[in-house]
Amino acid sequence: MSEHHETNDEPRRTSAPRVRMPAAQRREQLITVGRQLFAERGFDATSVEEVASRAKVSKPVVYEHFGGKEGLYAVVVDREVRALLDRIATALTAGHPRELLEQAALALLDYIDEEPHGFQVLTRNSPLLAASGNFSSVMNDVAHQVEHILGAEFRSRGLDPKFAELYSQALVGMVALVGQWWRDARKPKKEMVAAHLVNLAWNGLSHLEPKPNLLTRKVR
Repeated sequence: MSEHHETNDEPRRTSAPRVRMPAAQRREQLITVGRQLFAERGFDATSVEEVASRAKVSKPVVYEHFGGKEGLYAVVVDREVRALLDRIATALTAGHPRELLEQAALALLDYIDEEPHGFQVLTRNSPLLAASGNFSSVMNDVAHQVEHILGAEFRSRGLDPKFAELYSQALVGMVALVGQWWRDARKPKKEMVAAHLVNLAWNGLSHLEPKPNLLTRKVR
């Protein structure tokens, strides 16, 4: 009767122990997975089951970290809001107003180009978006930054600075809506899009009438 001796060529039948992911790392993984799903499907169509399945964890793990889908969504949106605002604030380094307009437009287009999931999360409608969470509110924060720039420019030109807020909302709204269109069109190149946006905005701003009037209706 011959005995079987294990050789070095034969695989050992021992299974490697499962490594438990640290809580902080697991949280980041769930945020990444949630961000992708919310971008792809929106808030309503995304479920805790799907988040857990894609992250390869059980549903209680998601609840443990975020309390549910709403909590995860709030964290994802808050991160995107801060990421976009930080990009724009960091970009605004020039001294001349026209260059500042260029930098703001390019910062938004860069974000749309480089963070498509994040932009989709911000622009999708959700009943749970807080007052400071949706895309309109993010753009409103950007408009306040632009308002300070325009206010100073208006005063230096003898224009009424009280209208700076109106113009800043108009400029930021124009860039944001064009950016949403460009996300799907993808042409012309983003630098060309920014150049044309600034062309329209700056040439309009540089020839403002002190007291504009309508041709078709009297301004009261």
